[in-house]
Amino acid sequence: MSAPRYAIGIDLGTTHCALSYVDVTASDGEKVVQHVLPIPQLTGPGTIESRSLLPSFLYLPHESELAPGDLGLPWTSSQDFAAGEFARTRGAATPIRLVASAKSWLCHPGVDRRAAILPAEAPAEVARISPLTASIRYLSHLREAWNVAHPDAPFDAQDVTVTIPASFDPAARELTAEATRAAGYSGITLLEEPQAALYSWIQHSAGQWRKDVKKGDIILVVDVGGGTTDLSLIAVLERDGQLELHRVAVGDHILLGGDNMDLALAYGVARKLAAQGTQLDPWQTRALAHACRGAKETLLGDASVDVVPVVVPSRGARLIGGSIRTEVTREELTRSLLDGFFPEVAVSDAPISRARGALTQLGLPYAQDAAITRHLGAFLSRQRGATTELEGFAAQPHDASFLHPTAVLFNGGVLKSGLIAERVLGLINTWLAAEGAASARLLGGTDLDLAVARGAAYYGYVRHGRGVRIRGGTARAYYVAVESAMPAIPGMEPPLQALCIAPFGIEEGTEAELPMQEFGLVVGEPVRFRFFGSSVRRQDQVGTLLDFWAPDELQELEEIEASLPAEGRRPGEIVAVWLQARVTETGTLELEALPVGGSEHWKVEFDVRGSEQA
Repeated sequence: MSAPRYAIGIDLGTTHCALSYVDVTASDGEKVVQHVLPIPQLTGPGTIESRSLLPSFLYLPHESELAPGDLGLPWTSSQDFAAGEFARTRGAATPIRLVASAKSWLCHPGVDRRAAILPAEAPAEVARISPLTASIRYLSHLREAWNVAHPDAPFDAQDVTVTIPASFDPAARELTAEATRAAGYSGITLLEEPQAALYSWIQHSAGQWRKDVKKGDIILVVDVGGGTTDLSLIAVLERDGQLELHRVAVGDHILLGGDNMDLALAYGVARKLAAQGTQLDPWQTRALAHACRGAKETLLGDASVDVVPVVVPSRGARLIGGSIRTEVTREELTRSLLDGFFPEVAVSDAPISRARGALTQLGLPYAQDAAITRHLGAFLSRQRGATTELEGFAAQPHDASFLHPTAVLFNGGVLKSGLIAERVLGLINTWLAAEGAASARLLGGTDLDLAVARGAAYYGYVRHGRGVRIRGGTARAYYVAVESAMPAIPGMEPPLQALCIAPFGIEEGTEAELPMQEFGLVVGEPVRFRFFGSSVRRQDQVGTLLDFWAPDELQELEEIEASLPAEGRRPGEIVAVWLQARVTETGTLELEALPVGGSEHWKVEFDVRGSEQA
């Protein structure tokens, strides 16, 4: 097979998808020939237009709603759903048939992500699909769009990189990889979105980045997208006279972004209507949230617009005549978004948590505190020592209460707003000034809607041995729980130890050889594998066995329930094994148990089905 001509980057986003590509054969060093694919999509019944963004929405029409051929695309004459712009606009009026935020559902461990659960609040008569299926359809749409535009360079023969949030755990990474395989992708690499944004900035600078940053810089990447807030820290080091970029920390998975803001605007408008004597029902409020999304994007994208009209559909037959007309003003947007999601707080103000009700509706596990600035302060405070062990890197001042960034890179559609960007950068610099540190400078110049896709394509190009690569490996250390052997004591579970099986920063695609220490593996009956992750314990090595840890040092990940084959042994027998771990190219953690003196092996990996891989 000939070498790929193109390095393709795909942003599989919560609110939109994009595809960028680099012609590897026409690029040289940091002089890159890069393009964005215009994506054919329905914008109305039977109407196809090509746009740079594919909105991440699916519409599932009633079988008699549209005429035959209304949903046809250049690569198919008919299908039973719409993806993209038409899905978004049509679904705003009929939200019970609209699939949105599939990416957020894809990483939700509390639901079966292969089950047909979307649209989440659809009545029984509406057909549903799974979050996995929705992701497959977006990925398939992009693949077909490429093949139509490049019949001489088939998608399957190119080098493809798909982006994910940096905070995705191995289970969500594996599920994303599975979606790509189901969409017909022959092989992909996963890349964290904040890194992709930084790659885009590097590529856009055409080599100028070496003058914009210097040895000792700490770049804070703040990515506020449609569904999540992603925070990353990247250090600038020097080796052999050349600057290098090393990712040193990522934040927790924070389900907080543009979706939350749309809901906040909708509830604000609903209260305004209620004060005027118009009470919306839950169905209309959901429709209003989709309408407010469009109003938000208009107001954030055009500073000359102060008022955007919004139409709330009627539930009755008089759909037009019964519609409720209102508006979203810039003052409402500022009050709701700026003060609600980006308040001016102290860096020491921890995110607010409250006691949850015993019963709740099934839905996405949104962050309890909507203040993104409090999450940002907590992240920087927690990562105060992130650069301590970097060779040749200056330590933070001894009295610093948080890690001091020297540069900031924004990403995500929310931060297209100059008002919000100014608030975040201004607040960071206020925190820095309070501790006598210099202000952080803004790294700009990229298109925030397309930066992730562009950066992913450039990364694919870098993997061919060209350009500038960001180092860092995994963003967390990973541990497996080891249950202590002890006599049964009423009311007390056996103490746990945490065995480090993959240290912080291990490169994807490498194996971690554990010391030849024997453990007991229960086979032939149901057991639980408990895993932990840590973004702060950077000193632990493979084989480190922890007896104690602070609550904020280790976070428990999704556990796996499995029944490992007995292989001729009695059910429940404990087999002496050695352990071996591997981090795959997609960031999935595999744990393999090899029996002492035997030839079998058992392999367990983070798998969203909760079943073993043997």
